[in-house]
Amino acid sequence: MGLAVETGWTSQDLALIEAAREIIRRRYRHGWHHVGAAVRARSGRVYAAVHLEAYVGRAAVCAEAVALGMAVAAGEEAVEAVVAVRHPAPGEPDREIRVVSPCGLCRELISDYSPDAAVLFTEGGLPRRAAVRELLPARYSRGREP
Repeated sequence: MGLAVETGWTSQDLALIEAAREIIRRRYRHGWHHVGAAVRARSGRVYAAVHLEAYVGRAAVCAEAVALGMAVAAGEEAVEAVVAVRHPAPGEPDREIRVVSPCGLCRELISDYSPDAAVLFTEGGLPRRAAVRELLPARYSRGREP
């Protein structure tokens, strides 16, 4: 079974990326917040958040998880699309806020709540989009699906 990856992003995808970039532009704090994320719920509402760094690394929370939590807390039933972006650290020559792929834990969390959610990422510098379940072959399950 091959990965069903679509090339390119829609205008809605570009707006979601901009929401993630905007939150990290506003809330970037070196050593505390360098990743932003945005999720678009099926309702069309967008929730954007930054990751929460912690002195104890295991206590840190990814931006995707915070944004997903915001959507769930607002009563959203499912997420349609997710994107994460990374702000460069001071001194990095490339100052562009770039799209990054969600970590494995975030992929698991997103797939638990919305297995059909699209994940926006880049591959070889090219824009890509795939269902989160496609990015988690043979994912863990407790015998129930959302």
